[in-house]
Amino acid sequence: MKNNQLPVTINIPQFRHDLITWFEQEQRDLPWRENQDPYRVWVSEIMLQQTKVETVIPYFHRFIQSFPTLEALAEADEQQVLKAWEGLGYYSRVRNLQAAVREVVADYNAKVPEDAEQFGNLKGVGPYTQGAVLSIAYGKAEPAVDGNVMRVLSRILLIQEDIAKAKTRKIFEQAVRQLISHENPSAFNQGLMELGALICTPRNPSCLLCPVQVHCKAYSEGIQHSLPVKTKKTKQKDEAYYVLVMEDKDGKYILEQRPNEGLLAQMWQFPMVATKEVSENLLEPYIMERYQINCQSIDQLQPVKHIFSHIKWDLNVIKCRCDKLRVSGPAQQILSLDEIESYPLPVSHQKIYKQLLQ
Repeated sequence: MKNNQLPVTINIPQFRHDLITWFEQEQRDLPWRENQDPYRVWVSEIMLQQTKVETVIPYFHRFIQSFPTLEALAEADEQQVLKAWEGLGYYSRVRNLQAAVREVVADYNAKVPEDAEQFGNLKGVGPYTQGAVLSIAYGKAEPAVDGNVMRVLSRILLIQEDIAKAKTRKIFEQAVRQLISHENPSAFNQGLMELGALICTPRNPSCLLCPVQVHCKAYSEGIQHSLPVKTKKTKQKDEAYYVLVMEDKDGKYILEQRPNEGLLAQMWQFPMVATKEVSENLLEPYIMERYQINCQSIDQLQPVKHIFSHIKWDLNVIKCRCDKLRVSGPAQQILSLDEIESYPLPVSHQKIYKQLLQ
């Protein structure tokens, strides 16, 4: 397939009409569809990356309530923003969003740029986000290719390239450029996404309900269940830790802030140590040496498991009661349970925090 060119042989005008008509009649009532405000569209698209619509809806409401405008998000304290995002995961998304919004406020007079190059150069704005925001908010005929769209078009156009390969996205982007409605690119792109979410699903597509079934080459050949072609991801790496929940006589605990870069950057957590670094029978001397405290009693709380896209955490939660806690720098805080509530915690440590509340 030279230069990512794809021979599209379906009836394009009729395909556009069928897809857009279906979308306008059947689209879900979602809060970010109330208007075409570019900021709201942008926030929703960032939230929806690797996250289900049902999960995003309450977060979207709270986030927009806390930061209703570009200026509000640009001026907000990062820890406040992370707290509003707490539980959605992939926290680099919201850090990049805030950095990009600050650039828009500073350089574009607080108006999301409608120029593809300008918007695409903002931090965290990839080809999909660029196409989605520009088409939905500004009516630009730009491709917005995500997993849903690749699945739909792989079936309709019988594309058998491996969608797990980065270069394959270009093939689908080229296909969308040939197919997209220039009169209504917003409904076209959203229609493809909606079709993938509701009808053309991964395992059991509802082909009999599909508004574009007549155009689908995979359906006509009876191979819709074998598409798209996607190689399996590499196995997740297992990592085991002790989580040290250290409580003093006043009912306060030590929280530590994670490093500025890397996994869960700048989030707060109960101290962790890899199990390969210290054996369980040496935990008490480790705590004494590392945190300068004497454990009066040690108990085990419920273990916690958490799965990231590439790592699986097994957390053995150890509670140590002591007389007095000490901190060794600004990356540590001694906090009551009420105070911890306002700090952004990863989901795994939220589960530990809830155990303490009980």
